[in-house]
Amino acid sequence: MSNPQQLRYSKEHEWLSAAEDGVSTVGITEHAANALGDVVYVQLPELGDTVTAGETCGELESTKSVSDLYSPVSGEVTEVNDDVVNDPSLVNTAPFEGGWLFKVRVADEPADLLSADEYTEFAS
Repeated sequence: MSNPQQLRYSKEHEWLSAAEDGVSTVGITEHAANALGDVVYVQLPELGDTVTAGETCGELESTKSVSDLYSPVSGEVTEVNDDVVNDPSLVNTAPFEGGWLFKVRVADEPADLLSADEYTEFAS
């Protein structure tokens, strides 16, 4: 498993991009996607919703189980990935590219986000 170095990671297996104009992209890691199995349904926060770091903001359903989606940061949702809602398999096939989940205007970022190397060690 190769976790992109430029991203940061939560212990709930979400990734966070560096902020561009205060907005970061959120997705789940390849490790989480593999553990879930084939994702068949994605429920994301809505545009304009406020999310809180470490709290549930959506749900991923796979052929194996249902898993809560946690926000790695606090802020306002500025965009959701409609492509992944229409084709949930993108979470499995491209978790770091087309399978991103939502974008958030970051109001608060917890200090406990992990680097790629720290996440790889944590997930193993």
